[in-house]
Amino acid sequence: MESGAGKHWTEEEVKALLSVWSEKNIRKQLHGTLRNKGIFIYIAKRLQELGVYRDWKQCRAKYKNLKYEYRTVKYAHNSGDVTKTMKFFHDLDAILRYEPVTQLAAEENGRCSATETQPNTSPTTDSTQ
Repeated sequence: MESGAGKHWTEEEVKALLSVWSEKNIRKQLHGTLRNKGIFIYIAKRLQELGVYRDWKQCRAKYKNLKYEYRTVKYAHNSGDVTKTMKFFHDLDAILRYEPVTQLAAEENGRCSATETQPNTSPTTDSTQ
């Protein structure tokens, strides 16, 4: 199925993007990389192999939108609002759960510095990745 610019992503296309995104080497490259055009060009090529024809800009935009929506729902759930939901929340949770969380720490001189913390994971959950 071919889709062009401005077309909505189908459920199958999003699933294909999530399957590529869930690969460990892709997750590692995406985390903390600001200049990630090359990664999304690679993701777009991988999606073409799966029959999804999107350019790297569309892949990056969808990645950013999914990540934003996931974090919005996750924050709502952590605040006690379980009514907020999204279609691929559990898939994204499995992908993003192991990303190091960057926290801003206030320093004595009034500036902020970013520190990374790893979520608590047990050896059994790490081996399934």
